[in-house]
Amino acid sequence: MTVATSLTETQIKETIIKLLKRIAPEADFSDLAPTEDIRAALDIDSFDFLQFLISLNEEVGVEVPEADYGKLVSLQDLVSYLSARIG
Repeated sequence: MTVATSLTETQIKETIIKLLKRIAPEADFSDLAPTEDIRAALDIDSFDFLQFLISLNEEVGVEVPEADYGKLVSLQDLVSYLSARIG
């Protein structure tokens, strides 16, 4: 596991998109608005979203407890959540 000690919001966003591309390779991320519901926009089911969160933990070292899953709806939510816990 990589533990990120300091990442900019841009780096966090790039990491999120890289990982989302693994589960939604056909998606057009240029059309994804920062506040748009990622799961709906990219047609990601619960299992894929869980796999994404596991990959995110492995990539940046931030474990997301199940209680927080509902808070992570948009790209902006994810960036803010991870920024607060990384550095």
